[in-house]
Amino acid sequence: MEHFAQQAYQIFRQGVAAVQPQQFMRSCLPMEFVQEATRIFVLGAGKAATAMAREAESLLGGKIMQGLIVTNDPAAAPLSRIQTVIAGHPVPDENSLIAGTAMLEMAGAMQPGDLVLFLLSGGASSLLADVPDGVTMEELQQLFNALLKSGADIREMNTVRKHLSAIKGGQLARRLHPARIYTIILSDVPGNDPAVIGSGPTVADPSTFTEAWAVLEKYRLIDTLPAGIRHHLEQGLTGAVAETPKPGSIPHAQYCIAASNSIALAAAKEKAEQLGYHTTILTNTATGEARELAQRLARQALAYNGPFPACLLAGGESTVQVSGTGKGGRNQELALAAGMTIKDARHITFLAAGTDGIDGPTDAAGAVINAHLLQGAPDPLPFLHNNDAYHFFEKTGSLLKTGHTHTNVMDMVVILLQQPPEFP
Repeated sequence: MEHFAQQAYQIFRQGVAAVQPQQFMRSCLPMEFVQEATRIFVLGAGKAATAMAREAESLLGGKIMQGLIVTNDPAAAPLSRIQTVIAGHPVPDENSLIAGTAMLEMAGAMQPGDLVLFLLSGGASSLLADVPDGVTMEELQQLFNALLKSGADIREMNTVRKHLSAIKGGQLARRLHPARIYTIILSDVPGNDPAVIGSGPTVADPSTFTEAWAVLEKYRLIDTLPAGIRHHLEQGLTGAVAETPKPGSIPHAQYCIAASNSIALAAAKEKAEQLGYHTTILTNTATGEARELAQRLARQALAYNGPFPACLLAGGESTVQVSGTGKGGRNQELALAAGMTIKDARHITFLAAGTDGIDGPTDAAGAVINAHLLQGAPDPLPFLHNNDAYHFFEKTGSLLKTGHTHTNVMDMVVILLQQPPEFP
C-alpha cells in the first residue's frame, strides 16, 4: 500500500484499538451489584459480544452461573461459562431465532436477587431475533433487506425492528423481571442513544407503532408488506398488540455507555499527531447518504487552509440507497465518491472504514484512495452508479481487510493532507 495510505490505515487502527472490550469492561462492571447478587447471568448480543463476554469471564470467573451471547464472528473461540451462538448479519437467520428463543426461555427462569449483565454492541438487532405470530422468518428477512437498501438510517430501521419483536425495545428487560439488569453498551449509533443501539432489548423505548408505520410509508414499503407483518403493525396501531416499554417503566434496568466513536477518534488523533500531523476532529456524528457525505468531507479537505501536514478526522455512519447490482458497502461507496472529487488533488489521501471490520456484505472494512492509487485505474463513475465500489478498489489494491475487530463504534474517516504543490 502507498505510503500515505499506510499512514491513514495506522491512524484508523489506533482508533479501533482504543475501543476494544479489554479497555473498558473492568471500569464498567457494577461491582456493588455483583456483590449483592444471589446469582449472576451474562447475556448479550452484537459484533463485540464474544470479546466482551470473554472479559466478563476473566473478571467474574466462577461467579457467573450461566450465560448466552450471540455474535456474527464464525471464528469466535468457545467461552468457559457462556454459550455462544453464531447468527446472521445484517439480516437475521434461523440461528438468530434460536438465540432469541433461548434468551426468552432463560428470562422466564429469573428470580429475585438475580443479576443479569447484558453485553450489547452493534449488530444485535439482526443477531438476536424473534418472529411475531403469523409472520415467517423469510418475510422478516425480505423486509429488513428492503430497509437496508432503502437509505433508511439506523434509528428508522430499529424503530421498525422494535415493533416486530417481543425482545427489542426494552421488551427483554420486561421479561427478565424480577432480576436486576445492568447493560454494558458499546455504541455504534450517532448520539449514543441507548434505545437505538442494537434496538435496545434492555432499554426503555420512546418510539411507537405509529412511528414504525411512518418509516415504512416514507420509504414506500407499505404496499409490499407481507400480510402477516401488515396485520401485526395494524394491531399495534389500534392497541391490540402492546407497545414497547416506555421510559420509567423498567426501573430494574440500568445501563452504561462504555465506549463510543468519540473515544476512537481521540485515539486516532493522538496517533496522527505522533506521526507529525496537525489534527482536527471534524465531527463524530457524520450522517447522510454516502455520496453526499463524501462530497461534504472532500470539499472540506480541498478548502483546508491551516498548517501542513494535516489530518482531518470524522466519525459517524452514512447510508446508501442501493439501485445497482454491484458489491460494496457504505464506506467503500463513501471513499469512491470522495476519490472522484479529490482525483486532481495530489496532496490528499482519503480513508473510510468501519470499526467493526465489516463494510456491507463484504470482507472489507472500507477503502483508501488518493491520486497515486487512482493512476491507471478504470473510470470510477460506472462503478459508483452500479454500487460496485468493492470491485473498483479491488483493482486499485486499496481495499482495507482487517477481519473481525471485536468492537463496533460506527465508521471512521481519515483525511491526510500534505503540503500542496502550489504552495511555496
